[in-house]
This record gives sequence, C-alpha cells and structure tokens, in this order.
Amino acid sequence: MVALLALGAAVAVLRWLAANWWVLVVLALTAGAVAAAVLRARVLAARRLQLRAARLRLALSGPGGIDHMAPDAFEYAVRDLLQRDGCRAHKVGRANDQSVDVLAEDPLGRRWALQCKHKRDPLGGKPVGVGVLYALAGTYQRAHRAHVAVVVTNGSFSREAHRWGAEQGILLVDRNALARWAAGSRPLWDVLPRIPAPRGGHRH
Repeated sequence: MVALLALGAAVAVLRWLAANWWVLVVLALTAGAVAAAVLRARVLAARRLQLRAARLRLALSGPGGIDHMAPDAFEYAVRDLLQRDGCRAHKVGRANDQSVDVLAEDPLGRRWALQCKHKRDPLGGKPVGVGVLYALAGTYQRAHRAHVAVVVTNGSFSREAHRWGAEQGILLVDRNALARWAAGSRPLWDVLPRIPAPRGGHRH
C-alpha cells in the first residue's frame, strides 16, 4: 500500500513537472547563477590575498612589529613572508613538529624546513644556541624530506651556532637578515648565501 502511494506521488510530480517544465529551467538557471557567483567570490578573495601578500612588509620594532609578536604569531609571520615570496608554505602543528615550525616549497622546487625562535629581549637576551641546530639537522631531511634547513630569529646566534651551521649547511637568519627580508621585497633566497641548487641542477 505504501509503495503504491509513493509511486502515485512520484507519477503526479512527474506529470506536474512535465506540464510546468519552465520551473526546471528557472531552477537550473538559478543554480548556475549561484555557482558562478560563488566561484567569482572565491577568485576575488584569492586575488585579494595575493595582492595583500605581495605588499606584505613587516618591521622588527614598533607597534605590531615582529619583536612584539607572540612566538606562535612569529611562526605565522614567517609563513606569510614565504608565501609573499611565491612559496607554498604552511605552519606545522605543535603536536609533532619534529623541530620544524614552517614547511615551504619555493618556485624552483626546493623544499624548506624552518625553525622559528622568537626572542622577547632580542637585543640583550641570550642568543640562539647550537642545540637548536642539532635538533633541526636531525629531522629536516629524514622527517620532512627538505632540501634547505633554516633557523629564523629576531635575535642573534651564538658563535658556536654560526660555526656549526656553516659546517653542516644549516642557514641562519638573524635579526639583521630578518629585517632585510621582512621589510623589503627580496625573497629569502636572495637574502641568504649558499642556497642549495634547485631540483634540476641549476644553482641559485
């Protein structure tokens, strides 16, 4: 009985639609217009993000400057700067970051693993020590399959960190290099020396 009622209702609906076919046309046109509007909104939003990223400039000090950021915000700022440079970049979650805060792939195909060290007292505080480099060196290739390892800080690095980083190919972005990168328009690989060759063998 229920099946017969359902069949009868379905037949009635089909007959009504056949007699009022224009309803289907209106629904199809409306759905198409909505889909086009949603797509256009997404394209415009993506374009606005691209334009905002291209204009991104960050100062070290002053209101809203890097020195006044929380450590988590500093990591997001590094990610945003890499995106400004044309990289695909994302912040790594804290649960299992394997000594890496930001991962990125640059336009030449190099995969970057970055450890971010924000200093509350960047000028008078303790410099970033070599232990941070030890941890990054042990994971950036094995765990993240990265080609370039970088430690970024708004402070400074110890002499041992500079020495060991140069020996092991760990790149260091100290306060001065960060200022040039964040406040200017040059990508990170133009600020740093000794960048590994991209995939394909063409050296930067």
